[in-house]
Amino acid sequence: MLEALQRLEYRGYDCAGFACLHPESNRILYAKVTEKLLDLQQQCEQNSIDGKVGIGHLRLATHGMVTHENTHPQFDCQKSIALVHNGIIENYHRLKGQLEEAGHTFLSSTDSEVIAHFFEASLRSHKTCKDALIDLVTQLEGAYAFAAVLQEYPEYMVLVRRCSPLYIGIGDDELMTSSGLRALSGFSNKIAILPDESFALIQNDFIELYDFSGKSLPLHTQEMTFNNCVHEKCDYEHYMLKEIYEQKNAIYATLEFLNLISPNIWEHVGIPVKKVQQLERIHLIGSGSSWHAACIAQFFFEHVAQLPTQVSLSSEFRFMPLLPTDNTIYGLLSQSGETADTLEALRLINNMDFPTIALTNEPSSTLVREANGFLLTQAGHEQAAASTKSFSTQLVVLYWFAHRLALEKDIIDESHLQTAEKDLLIAAEVLENSIENYKFVIEQTFAKKYSHYQNIIFLGRHISYPFAMEATLKLKKISYMFAECYPAGELKHGPLTLIDATRLVFLFSHPDPSIYRKFLTNAQEIKARGGHIVAFLFEDQHELKVLADHSFVIPTVKPLLTPIAMAGLMQFFIYQIAKELNCPIDKPRNIGKTVIVE
Repeated sequence: MLEALQRLEYRGYDCAGFACLHPESNRILYAKVTEKLLDLQQQCEQNSIDGKVGIGHLRLATHGMVTHENTHPQFDCQKSIALVHNGIIENYHRLKGQLEEAGHTFLSSTDSEVIAHFFEASLRSHKTCKDALIDLVTQLEGAYAFAAVLQEYPEYMVLVRRCSPLYIGIGDDELMTSSGLRALSGFSNKIAILPDESFALIQNDFIELYDFSGKSLPLHTQEMTFNNCVHEKCDYEHYMLKEIYEQKNAIYATLEFLNLISPNIWEHVGIPVKKVQQLERIHLIGSGSSWHAACIAQFFFEHVAQLPTQVSLSSEFRFMPLLPTDNTIYGLLSQSGETADTLEALRLINNMDFPTIALTNEPSSTLVREANGFLLTQAGHEQAAASTKSFSTQLVVLYWFAHRLALEKDIIDESHLQTAEKDLLIAAEVLENSIENYKFVIEQTFAKKYSHYQNIIFLGRHISYPFAMEATLKLKKISYMFAECYPAGELKHGPLTLIDATRLVFLFSHPDPSIYRKFLTNAQEIKARGGHIVAFLFEDQHELKVLADHSFVIPTVKPLLTPIAMAGLMQFFIYQIAKELNCPIDKPRNIGKTVIVE
């Protein structure tokens, strides 16, 4: 169990816990720590906590602070039920009030404890565990998955899933369940995925699966292949640094995959050719770095495929009016394929029967299973919390797909698609070479110099504006430095008041001459007020280089590919700043790699 939890540490957590049934008395044994998994392992060893049926959890706090009481597992009044839970119970306040009136006493501030107490009450009023579970799930609102062990039913482990991932690994006379497939690596290649709104009673060699009404469901299994070597940092100090350097090969692998599926692309994405030819609009939806990739891709689809493109934040999409138009496809972006708010957006669109395409790095993810079709990046496993190669390979897929749509609509011919693929390879080379060109000066000088600034502004124009947003997010996420991002043309509409001699400004230029001239004006405005400029610029942009206090010169690529060309250098620079500040780069505080709650 502890080894499996180790494989999920990269997702981020605040505290850890474990519980099992004593192999003879069936009494629940447990350990909790508000530190790291290693501390939990030591506590389990010191207290001889072990058994044949157990559950473990890494908690990232949502309801309640990081305390021993709030750490999972959570229990009922008698500590006869131990439960670990992902997700949010939206009506827990009301349920908790009902249970307190009935005499239940709560020890934590979590919504998870409400499940344990309500389960306790349901078991008292029903003859079987199955009937108690049917009663329980009819009362719970929200997106959740949980596993429980029960002193009264020691032969079972209880699993429940609603809109949150849960998998079962099937071994020889043993079973393991997890919210993340990587935890099952090394245990079994045979996997069952719990259907949405289902629960299971599992024994060491038997699984009973039911829907929420109690109807028996068939169990579908599939073979999975795990690559354990991706978990190693090799000779790199951090996973993020390793993944920055893996980007070129990931881009090459992604292009190779896209070429492989190109002859059958429309079957792959689940859209009939006739629908593609009639396509009039694209709507892209994502969160975090995936949203930034979607914002950049808007330029791809509008410039290359001549398709009006709308971009929405997943967390906002469900709360805005959905005004459907004919001949629109919806693309949903998520590195993990398990991002909760993106999945909720997908389900809303699916309910209205509009075509959906998933873009993710995980072929077995919920997003892939529930969308009409999918496109996969070939980034390989990404361990660090900050997305690097997943971001750049998303851009590659979206740029290529824009050209593939344009080809199908007779806007370009085959030679243009081939040229686009070559341009992507060139951008990948520039990405890697730019790091090498400036590696020494960043490590020896710039990182130390710029780690002392307290407030930083990022500026971009056209396609470099959403890229500047991505850079801002990276800096905040791994260095904890405060930063803001603006379109450079908005300086005189307010942000210029922030510029003085203490202000550091990152400026991401553009190779288009007309856009570049506007950047020159912005740089002059900043320098006139004493601001300090670090510019990412392109060859022959000498005027901006003179105005900047420090600059990085990027070899010129196709204008739409400048975000890919600049990505590696931007990520490396921010990584070195965070390293200078001695930040926990791979596992920043308060956040997780996979955002499975809204």
